[in-house]
Amino acid sequence: MSAELPSANYAKDIWQKDKDHFTHPWQVFDSFSEEGAMIMEQADGAYIMDIKGNRYLDAVGGLWCTNIGQGREEMADAIADQIKKLAYASPFTDMTTAPGAELASKLADFAPGDLDHVLFSCGGSTAIDSAYRLIQFYQNCRGQHEKKHIIARDGSYHGSTYISMSIGGKKADHPPEFDYKRDTIHHISSPNYYRSSGFDSEAAFLDFLVDELEQKILDLGADKVAAFFAEPILGAGGVVVPPAGYHKRTHEVCKRHDVLYVSDEVVTAFGRLGHWFASEDVFGIVPDIITCAKGLSSGYLPIGATIYSDKMHQVISEPGTNRCFTNGFTYSGHPVCCVAALKNIEIMEREKIFEHARDVGEYFAEQLKTLLDLPIVGEVRGHRLMQCVEFVANKETRELFPEELDIGKVISKIADAKGLLVRPIFHLNVMSPPLIITKEEVDFIVITLRESIVEAMAEIGHS
Repeated sequence: MSAELPSANYAKDIWQKDKDHFTHPWQVFDSFSEEGAMIMEQADGAYIMDIKGNRYLDAVGGLWCTNIGQGREEMADAIADQIKKLAYASPFTDMTTAPGAELASKLADFAPGDLDHVLFSCGGSTAIDSAYRLIQFYQNCRGQHEKKHIIARDGSYHGSTYISMSIGGKKADHPPEFDYKRDTIHHISSPNYYRSSGFDSEAAFLDFLVDELEQKILDLGADKVAAFFAEPILGAGGVVVPPAGYHKRTHEVCKRHDVLYVSDEVVTAFGRLGHWFASEDVFGIVPDIITCAKGLSSGYLPIGATIYSDKMHQVISEPGTNRCFTNGFTYSGHPVCCVAALKNIEIMEREKIFEHARDVGEYFAEQLKTLLDLPIVGEVRGHRLMQCVEFVANKETRELFPEELDIGKVISKIADAKGLLVRPIFHLNVMSPPLIITKEEVDFIVITLRESIVEAMAEIGHS
């Protein structure tokens, strides 16, 4: 990050243009109209710098995505070389490119079981959207025209297209001004034991969750339930790690009732938990569909993928039916985006980034738990380089601070001033740093976050 910074006048001009014309994802109109946006200008590795020259350790990892770190010249070179060679070719019907074919083959190799067919898209939301359409198509192809209902979880996040947001179960993401598909999409409990009540043990809570899923299938009718959507670990819903055995048991329920299991690995894939995919390597299941994005290109270019089983493919591509799969996008398998993903994968393999992520991730989890001695830290949870700190007004009752206080934001703003970016989500601070982060940088995160929490407590008058 050595390039000369823009002038103060230029920075002010960009801030004003952004404020006047750029409607951001999840923009809160009232506060944005006063404060505008923080303008980021440069990045290198795990660090990012704003247009004023302030440098931050990005413990958010962009948005769960800058896995190999920013500013890698070989990524820029690979992308530039492909642009010079072939910037675009239509992916429709019977045209392809070498990068698209190579990446599809790689993903089929990495994915568990017989998941060896790939639908490319532009990101996680469209990967989920494609999974939904694929499920409808598959059920119709096999004559199950009533089997269209979807089950997901409260607190889940699956994207922001109409269907992916409808499948998601975060109440904060469902403001009344938007509409959602509700007739065939249903939600069951979040697997968040910390926020559960009435259970003597985590094992009892697990039994309840599994029974709840099965009962929901039976209530709707197994002949009407098409699929169950589940993040291996809930991401934007608060980094919720389900009780041990949850995925295996819910997977068994789905298999018993002929319900497809969709593992949304948009966050957990490509090293976030130390593996290509978490479904089998961490949680011991082979789903019918895996969706991924984010770490697939480490955020260098937008790309998503929906990987599905050969069993499903044999049904939809049955010879003699002359079926046409009318789903896809202008930029499905975009050659430049695929080259970025291929180079990203090459770097991950060559530098043994997953081994590093497993080692540093365990250290990160251990060090964050030292914050539990602070009066407002109710829980520290997560797995390796996917972590969350939950803040409470009362540790014994687990009572939350008033939502209007936005304690997570109070703390994150103090951390900003100290050179640390964490993601505030009301009563949470969520962290997903680049996989290349060092133990020394972990120490900086934990020390700085502690200082920020202590200062926030003084600011709000909490002792």
